Amino acid sequence: MARPREFEPDAALERAMQAFWAKGYKATSLDDLCTATGLSRSSLYAAFGGKRALLHQSLARYEEEAVTRINAALAKPLPIREAIAGFVGELIDRIVAGPGRAGCFIGNCAAELSGQDRATAARVRQSLARIEGIFCEALARAQSRGEIGADADVASLARFLVSGIQGLRLVGKANPDRAALTDIAAVMLRCFDS
Repeated sequence: MARPREFEPDAALERAMQAFWAKGYKATSLDDLCTATGLSRSSLYAAFGGKRALLHQSLARYEEEAVTRINAALAKPLPIREAIAGFVGELIDRIVAGPGRAGCFIGNCAAELSGQDRATAARVRQSLARIEGIFCEALARAQSRGEIGADADVASLARFLVSGIQGLRLVGKANPDRAALTDIAAVMLRCFDS
């Protein structure tokens, strides 16, 4: 008879993601991950396949959470400019309050590993592409409602917004000053001015 698992995989993955997010991939040791998840090394490998595999599963988990937040923000019955302004405003609030100062987990992994680890770079690109796609779909809907010019390139606009949000979150790690972050957001939102 097989022994039942003694841990909750989702909770363990969440704790592993938090450990990577707090310290970065390289600085997070296997001992850190074992402590965070409550698993032994052998159980960690059996459940998640090792440190890099666990990082990639953590990125996938974060991506799902990000997609849920972004979809909720962009699905609000508001003009697209207001919906994005609200989303960015909430990010700024989280940065200034403290919890948002860890930056974006995807962006952090890109900064730390993309130049050295092809598999992780590919995973990061996949996450960013999915997020760009969500913005692109929302912008296309807004374009069909006449909120964005018919000649606007919504794919490029989505890429710009995702890049701007990544930059805002990066700046917020070093300078969580509301006025500075609000200035950055205001310049980003000018892309909607006609």
